[in-house]
Amino acid sequence: MPDVVTHEVLNQPEPLAGYDLFAGNAPLRDGLKLNAPQLDTTALQALGQRLGTPEMQAHARLANVHAPQLRTHDRFGRRVDEVEFHPSYHVLMAAAVEAGLHGAPWAGEGGSPHVERAAGFMLFTELEPSVLCPISMTYAVTPALRANAGVFRDWAPLLTSRSYDPRLVRASEKAGVTMGMGMTEKQGGSDVRANTTRAEPDGEDGWGRRYVVTGHKWFFSAPMSDAFLVLAQTASGLSCLFLPRVLPDGTRNAIRIQRLKDKLGNKANASSEVEFHGATAWLVGDEGRGVPQILEMGTMTRLDCALGTSGLMRQALALALNHTSQRMAFGKRVVEQPLMRNVLADLALESEAATALAIRLARAFDRRGDAHEAAMARLLTPVAKFWICKRGSAFAQEAMECLGGNGYVEEGGEGVMARIYREMPLNSIWEGAGNIMALDLLRALRKADAAAALLQELAPARGQHAALDRLADALPARVEAMATEAEARLLAQDVALAVQAALLAQSAPPAVFAAFCDSRLAGRWGQSFGTLAAGTDFDTILARAMPR
Repeated sequence: MPDVVTHEVLNQPEPLAGYDLFAGNAPLRDGLKLNAPQLDTTALQALGQRLGTPEMQAHARLANVHAPQLRTHDRFGRRVDEVEFHPSYHVLMAAAVEAGLHGAPWAGEGGSPHVERAAGFMLFTELEPSVLCPISMTYAVTPALRANAGVFRDWAPLLTSRSYDPRLVRASEKAGVTMGMGMTEKQGGSDVRANTTRAEPDGEDGWGRRYVVTGHKWFFSAPMSDAFLVLAQTASGLSCLFLPRVLPDGTRNAIRIQRLKDKLGNKANASSEVEFHGATAWLVGDEGRGVPQILEMGTMTRLDCALGTSGLMRQALALALNHTSQRMAFGKRVVEQPLMRNVLADLALESEAATALAIRLARAFDRRGDAHEAAMARLLTPVAKFWICKRGSAFAQEAMECLGGNGYVEEGGEGVMARIYREMPLNSIWEGAGNIMALDLLRALRKADAAAALLQELAPARGQHAALDRLADALPARVEAMATEAEARLLAQDVALAVQAALLAQSAPPAVFAAFCDSRLAGRWGQSFGTLAAGTDFDTILARAMPR
């Protein structure tokens, strides 16, 4: 009887590896042309090439497979409170710091530093999002430290340094540092005013007013960062404090890591619960003004939530396109099947619209001195955080379905899709879940110039699509009449869709703009992806979205 070949592998796509993330992302490149036309993209081109290499993809996989480990004590019983990471985690952190994703805008580099940094952040998210937690917090915390002149003088150069140094030693011995935050407590969550952690005065030195902190934090991300901004109750109310991991004299601060969170996703990043047993900290800003300080930092981390989800969408779409372009089913490639083309084109529209809105928001951070841009930063931050992040999980599920069973396994190149799916809910929850964002939008809209700023933002697209015109005409009255919280989510959705459409009118091909407006604004769309009208220009949309 002849031998039977039972394990010949056929019709299995090659993984998406060894490709240029920046060159293959036309929506991102066009978004940069619109929002920062003079930007030199040389560094982004190099970053896109590096992040798509098999070597960096392997580091991303290993950093997630080998999760951080907590060591509370050393072998002799001494308290150490250290978190150990796989070497690949440190490779990824070094790459992100080298790219300036943690602090380049604060070093005064380039004419559009926030936009350039936003694009790099999105590209890096496609590779591995977890390590960007301490990167994002460092970005958000650095400007807040200006409220403490002594700390800012000593730490600002280290916080913008392109050198990554993971050692647990005092800052004066390091080439670069990262920072984290400790805000929420188990009894309060988003309601930080319910915090019970206390800070008692302990004199004054070159870093200003010093305190002794006692209490806990329920979510304390990246506990191996060099310092943290934390909230604690002082005599004047909730205050913001700078709490270093290692004190200036070289001793370790009294931060006790109780345990690491066992999270759904975000596996490479360590999130923890901690207690402060008389830890030393210094006041940042004025006593009793901790909440405004936190809100200012939250604005920047919310930008990163929108950027991160946009990057994850792009990677999920790229994986789906890579798979369906190679896989054969029923006599033709899957990407050639009419219904699959509808699904993929719909995902492409969603991804491009998310990218356009996120990069537009970053532009507002570059132009804070402009009244319109300041208004748009205040308005679009909760809108982008709400809508883009809220769309992420449904997007990832649909993209995973394009891969079939291969997308559901935690193995190999296509296992990245499962990692993306587990990561997606994080950005929607972190730094204020959906209701918090919708309510923040209401606060922004109560500003007298909000409706006028929105109309100005939509003006370049007026007359290009009837459905967009109708929505733009209706929004000012809805903004003025918005007196109830019950419809705040609906308003946030509609503002997001209107701004996304206006941006696509300026940066995307007419086929993309028309299909987006027809589906999202004109009602020619179902309640799931893949329900675009039959007359949609699928060829143009899919060709633009291809990662190679």
